[in-house]
Amino acid sequence: MTVAKPASRPNVPHFSSGPCAKRPGWTPENLKDAALGRSHRAKIGKAKLKLAIDLTRDVLKVPADYLIGIVPASDTGAVEMAMWSLLGARPVTTIAWESFGEGWVSDVIKELKLKDVTKLHAGYGDIPNLASADKNSDIIFTWNGTTSGVRVPNADWIAADREGLTICDATSAAFAQKLDWPKLDVTTFSWQKALGGEAAHGMLILSPRAVARLESYTPPWPLPKIFRMTKGGKIIAGIFEGETINTPSMLCVEDYLDALNWAKSVGGLDALVARADANTKVLADWKARTPWIDFLAMDKTIRSNTSVCMKVVDPAITALSADAQADFAKKLAAAVEKEGAGFDIGAYRDAPPGLRIWCGATVEASDVQTLTQWLDWAFAETKASLAKAA
Repeated sequence: MTVAKPASRPNVPHFSSGPCAKRPGWTPENLKDAALGRSHRAKIGKAKLKLAIDLTRDVLKVPADYLIGIVPASDTGAVEMAMWSLLGARPVTTIAWESFGEGWVSDVIKELKLKDVTKLHAGYGDIPNLASADKNSDIIFTWNGTTSGVRVPNADWIAADREGLTICDATSAAFAQKLDWPKLDVTTFSWQKALGGEAAHGMLILSPRAVARLESYTPPWPLPKIFRMTKGGKIIAGIFEGETINTPSMLCVEDYLDALNWAKSVGGLDALVARADANTKVLADWKARTPWIDFLAMDKTIRSNTSVCMKVVDPAITALSADAQADFAKKLAAAVEKEGAGFDIGAYRDAPPGLRIWCGATVEASDVQTLTQWLDWAFAETKASLAKAA
């Protein structure tokens, strides 16, 4: 089958799942007011950091009694900070169905060396039985599996009368999916995901229950300085008012502020979710008329609207060896990238071979639509090359 080469390319061919596409209309000029060369502890620096916290609360609709802090080392730093500071007081239930979730499991068992751990596991494209999570344990899970394209359908499975804490890695869910705050005690995400901010900074959001744990429990292991959130048995309030533990990049802070203000300008959280849903619908409509592609997550109730993972299901390709299928998927993605029509769309290295297309709110549906035309062309070209080689 011959497919004509598309006549146009996406205006913004950035579909990476992190760092993600900048918001529409972004230019470096948007950062001209950054407090460069100034201390983050000076009045101007603290004010900008506090504004970032306040705008985060506003856009994400975080309850007033939850604390929001800017922490080092992206989402990973925020999750590690929570685990090392809070775990050990109760049994732990880990819920994982992709590589990042599995990473938290490894840290709980191999690094913290906790013994009373229950692991709920599912493979790529599926999700564990969430209802079996013990409400009396601390529960660690990802809201949206970035490398599998699988998200939790809701938080109904989390007990309102739970005894343990929930620690939720929401880095590819925040700003694209509605988080159920009363069910979340610790929530983390990074700037470089759903709003396309710059990397290296994480957000840590704590419920009153999480704060109570911090002030009543001291873990048996030493804590690095950048993990310490209490002093003298009390929460260090300044961390959650813009007094960061380490030195942040004020250029990155300015970029995050720009992204948050853009989010407000387009209609806030509801509009951001709608944009991500619209982008994902473009892929769903394409899949419906395209026999060679399918979603990795077959159940649409758990399918991500940000990191959308897809697999090649053409019989001629699925008949190949696993290595040959992986090679085909890489060549397909490379063909699109070579034409400047879509960057960083290959599956994550630990995931099944295929495509991973970011559909968060900073992406335009028209660009996703154009990308699908290039994918059809690239598939035909790559399959033809395979046939010639045979």
